[in-house]
Amino acid sequence: MAEEQRDPRGERGARAGVRDVPEPRGRSVRPEEAHAWEALVATARRTVSDGLVVGTSGNVSVRVEDTVLVTPSGVPYDRLTPTDVTGVDLDGRQVLGTLVPTSELPLHLAVHRTTDARAVVHTHAVHATAVSTLVTELPAIHYMAAALGGPVRVAPYAPYGTDELAEHALRALAGRAGCLLRNHGTLTYGATLDQAYDRTAQLEWMCRLWLTASSVPGLSPTLLTEAQLAETGERLRGYGQRD
Repeated sequence: MAEEQRDPRGERGARAGVRDVPEPRGRSVRPEEAHAWEALVATARRTVSDGLVVGTSGNVSVRVEDTVLVTPSGVPYDRLTPTDVTGVDLDGRQVLGTLVPTSELPLHLAVHRTTDARAVVHTHAVHATAVSTLVTELPAIHYMAAALGGPVRVAPYAPYGTDELAEHALRALAGRAGCLLRNHGTLTYGATLDQAYDRTAQLEWMCRLWLTASSVPGLSPTLLTEAQLAETGERLRGYGQRD
């Protein structure tokens, strides 16, 4: 969802032209959380610089033990500082920071509670959002669908920030590491922020590829079979450098 643009200082601070300094919520920030926050902010800024997000129309989270750090609501990512750490427990209670967490907190927490996710990325990427309005599943246009667990499903529409949206997303994510949200955007997760982000970028690229190929008059793109995707999935297990 496009986070509401508002001044995190509050109405009184905005009028006075200075930032209020409310009492911090919860405990102090641990070193590992400070490090994770730095990586989260870098990832959030990357979604903007790579064109996957406009303004604050997306959100990122990363889990450190039982604390989930999340981007705050309505704050442009280039304004986030090390002192803006925003974190909640797995029940959604704020334990770190003073800024209001993203309005999509139910979506992030549902994924963190239900899967082995350590990081979640949600965007409003243009091509992926366009595809979400056209099909119930992204056609198997490229073998990298296997990196997300198979053909990418589209979760039915529900209002942003609702438990209903989170429930739809979890069903679409069954056996997958990413899904599309109808008329909304993308949702991916991973063991790290880099992995979650890379899956988002791959999903957007596959959506763009399918839209491009299917737009040629008189022709339809060839699609991969389940067996071909399964073979790729096996090959990907051994992909990359090994220790």
